[in-house]
Amino acid sequence: METQAPLNGLVVLDLTRVLAGPYCTMLLAELGARVIKIERPGVGDDSRQFGPFMGGKSAYFMSLNREKESIALDLKDQEDRSLFDGLLAQADVLVENYAPGVMERLGYGWDVLHRRYPRLVMASISGFGQTGPYASYPAYDLIVQGMGGVMSITGHPDQPPTRVGTSVGDITAALFAANGIQAALLKRTQTQKGSRVDVSMLDCQVALLENAIARCLSTGQAPTPLGARHPSITPFDTFRSSDGYLTIAAGNDDLFARLCEVLDLSAVASMDMYATNEARTKHVDSLKALMEAKLVQKTTEEWVDLLRAAGIPAGPIQDVKEVLQDPQIAARGMLVTADDPEAGEITMPGNPIQLNDVPTSSQRRPAPTLDGDRSRILKDFGLSEPTKSRGS
Repeated sequence: METQAPLNGLVVLDLTRVLAGPYCTMLLAELGARVIKIERPGVGDDSRQFGPFMGGKSAYFMSLNREKESIALDLKDQEDRSLFDGLLAQADVLVENYAPGVMERLGYGWDVLHRRYPRLVMASISGFGQTGPYASYPAYDLIVQGMGGVMSITGHPDQPPTRVGTSVGDITAALFAANGIQAALLKRTQTQKGSRVDVSMLDCQVALLENAIARCLSTGQAPTPLGARHPSITPFDTFRSSDGYLTIAAGNDDLFARLCEVLDLSAVASMDMYATNEARTKHVDSLKALMEAKLVQKTTEEWVDLLRAAGIPAGPIQDVKEVLQDPQIAARGMLVTADDPEAGEITMPGNPIQLNDVPTSSQRRPAPTLDGDRSRILKDFGLSEPTKSRGS
């Protein structure tokens, strides 16, 4: 039996812009919430001006703001503030990613909001959080990747610091914030009161360092970049084939024995220096040389087929174009489209959260035009348009 999406009926006011906040609210929209994007009149979300562009519209903005509605409000204007107050009175969640202190200066700090709207959940996403000595510092993804230790373990030995190729600083903050918001909503069913969710991008980077922190504390040494290989599981790396590279992860002794059979290296599996994972990790370089001497004799595709047939985790290294053509990605519905009236059809990553009793679709509502849903929003919430003329 199909049911409605889990957040259906919830109203989220979205005061966010660029990436971390909009990604968070996009996830909430994907799960059924009604997300109303509050944007600056005449300007809107900064990312509306970010390339690449399709039909004169930002593909960056469109991919992060699908399934949302837009209304332009100036929170320093008294009439617009009255409209915003009317929305707050009926909303379930407010998400913002201003610098700490901005909401307070606008008169919408947590203490004020909680007193006026006790059931409202407020989520704040910032570079360093609402407290601590760095709270007022500006930050972008690159800054927190560097400060949070992620860049120190990314890349290859003796090379300059390398940023992770996707914006993990922003996206992990979005994921943790969405999780925190849903936890606060669940708590509200018990207490009838909303909570403040405070997510720091830097905190989220530290949370990603589970293995790295354990190694640092146990050895007293800061981990360093190791390329693609795992620091404590061997073989778990990229390997050269006759026509490129493949990944192999033989995470236990049984898998390693099977790997050696496929590679015609059965004698290696019984050698003391490779008999256990700990020993293999100590001799990782010599083992890799033995493996690659065999692997360069066939193509990546040939080896992946042989290894998978033996139950060994392996795969090709695909570029983004190849990912878009992967049949598994298609089968899982991980590519969705929206028909934008100006940009035409745009393809975007889908929602990886699949619920067995909630129907899925490959179609999404396109990202809103600036202030494009104003009339419907005001009507739905029983609000009246201010008498002044608007220039948005």
